Amino acid sequence: MDVFINLLRQRYQDHPQHFRSERMCFLDHIFSRQWRASYPDFKSDKGDANGLGRRLPGGAWNYHAGEIPSFCQSKKVCGVDVDDIYVPVNFKNQHWFAIWISIPKRHIVVSDSIIKHISPEELDEVMEPFVTMVPYLLVECAVSDEQKVQYTLEPYTYERQTVGVPQCRAGDCGPFTLKYIECHALGMEF
Repeated sequence: MDVFINLLRQRYQDHPQHFRSERMCFLDHIFSRQWRASYPDFKSDKGDANGLGRRLPGGAWNYHAGEIPSFCQSKKVCGVDVDDIYVPVNFKNQHWFAIWISIPKRHIVVSDSIIKHISPEELDEVMEPFVTMVPYLLVECAVSDEQKVQYTLEPYTYERQTVGVPQCRAGDCGPFTLKYIECHALGMEF
């Protein structure tokens, strides 16, 4: 997974004009795994009177600032220089799917090549850390009050894309996930 994500990062760094926007980033599977694993601590931490000060996963600031992943660091700040975030997500070490996080739309699109593998209830549980912590990250890590007021702690919405998603057999979900990310980032139909 991460090798191909690194390849996309390198292509994006070398030829940004080939991509549909110059305001995107590609995160590795460690981001999604770490955020899902850290979510119970985040959820149980009530923060201050404004809802801030909760424990974000380790490295959250570095992801926000484009410092990590270390390969082809973008140094682009989420919400300032980055509007779109692409991430591969693993479900129970059995299944991969892609998420596209749109910061301006406050919305996440799930591209899943085997829709029946994850029930809607399970997908709600998998997506909860992302729809909750991404908006929180933008507010908490904003470098100025002007940036901070642009965002809200209100959770993002998400949808599972069902139209135009080729379905595959078990075992093919990893390559399909990567192709979804690549094609969408390039502005191509899959």
